[in-house]
Amino acid sequence: MKKLVLTALALMPALVFAQNSIFTVQGNIGTFGAPAKVYLRYQMDKKIIIDSTELKNGKFKFTGDIGAVPEMGYLIFNPKSTGFDSDSDYISVYLEPGTINVSTTDLLENAKVYGTKINQENASYRAALKPIKEGYEAIEAKEKAAGAKAKTPEFIGQTKQERKALDQKEKAVNEQFIKEHPNSPVSLEALQAYAYSADYAEIAPLFEALTPEVKASSTGIAYAKALITFKAVAIGAVAPEFAEPDTAGKLVSLSSFRGKYILVDFWASWCGPCRAENPNLVKAYKNYKNKNFNIIGVSLDRPNGKENWLKAIHKDNLTWTQVSDLKFWNSETVKKYGVHQIPQNFLLDPSGKIIAKNLRGEDLDTKLAELFGKI
Repeated sequence: MKKLVLTALALMPALVFAQNSIFTVQGNIGTFGAPAKVYLRYQMDKKIIIDSTELKNGKFKFTGDIGAVPEMGYLIFNPKSTGFDSDSDYISVYLEPGTINVSTTDLLENAKVYGTKINQENASYRAALKPIKEGYEAIEAKEKAAGAKAKTPEFIGQTKQERKALDQKEKAVNEQFIKEHPNSPVSLEALQAYAYSADYAEIAPLFEALTPEVKASSTGIAYAKALITFKAVAIGAVAPEFAEPDTAGKLVSLSSFRGKYILVDFWASWCGPCRAENPNLVKAYKNYKNKNFNIIGVSLDRPNGKENWLKAIHKDNLTWTQVSDLKFWNSETVKKYGVHQIPQNFLLDPSGKIIAKNLRGEDLDTKLAELFGKI
C-alpha cells in the first residue's frame, strides 16, 4: 500500500482559468458497507476541505462546487471508519466540471478513474508510470527475499544499477508527458516529479512550453516562483548561504567550509532511503576526507526528533558535521535549496559553486575519483 504524503506536492492549489462549476465523484470499492468510509480531501480558497461518506454495497458519491477548478484532491478509503493517516489507501483525482467515476474491486490505489478530460490525462500519466512503480516494488521484494545476501556489495551494486535505470525511465516518462500535454495541469505534477533528477537548464524550457492558461493557474504561478529557487541552486550557481545549529547547538555556516569540496547532504533519521545511502557516504568520507573533501549533513528531523537524529548519527557512524533546525519540511535551508524529496545532495567546489547534484552510490565514487584520483 502506498503512503499518503500530504506535503507541498500533495495538495496542488486551484487553477484559475475555469468558471465555478459542479463536480461529482462517484464510484465503487468492491462490495464494502458500513462502517467503511471514503474521505474526499481537497483545497479550496486556501482552505483544506474534508468530506466523508459511508459505503453502501461498495458505492459512494460526493458532489460539490469547487469554485475555481480543476483542483487536485484525494479519495481516501478506510474500512473501519477511523479517519486516515500516512498508511491510508488513497488515489488522486482532479475535481473538475462533470462526473468523475472511480472503480476498483479492492484498493483505491488500484482504481480506474475516468469520465472527465483531465482525469483521463491523469490516468494516462499513471498508466505510463505503472511499469516503473512495479519495477521499484520488484526490487524491494527481491531485497526482502534475499535476507542477509541483500547486504553484500554485489547485491547492493546490482540493485542500485536497477534503480538507476528505473530513475532514468521515470524521468523520460515525465518529460514525454509534459511535451505531449502542454495544456494539461497534470503536466505541472509531472514537472514537479521531473525536477528531482533534473537541473534548472532542463526544467525551465519545459515550463515555458506550457500553455499560458496552465502557467497562469495558481499552481503554475507557484511553480514559476519555485523556478527562481531552482535557478539559485542550478549547476554553476554559488550555493545559497545558510547557518543551522549542530548537535551541540552551535551555529554552523556553510561559508565556514569554503576552500574545500563540500557535499551538502539533505537527509533525516526517519528517511529509509537516506539511511540506506549513509554507508556510501561513510565510505566516501573515509576515502577522501584528507583530500580537501568534507560533508555537511542537513537533517529534516521533526521538532521533537532530536533524540532520533542523534541516535541515527551514532548508529550510522556519521562522523562529519551534522546540523538541523529540527523544523522538518519548514526548514529555511530546505526552502532555499528547493528540496521536496530526500535524500538529496549538492556537491560544491572550493569557491562554493555547485558542480553536481544527487550523487549517490557509484555516481558519488566516480565524481570524487574524477576530482581527487581513484583510491
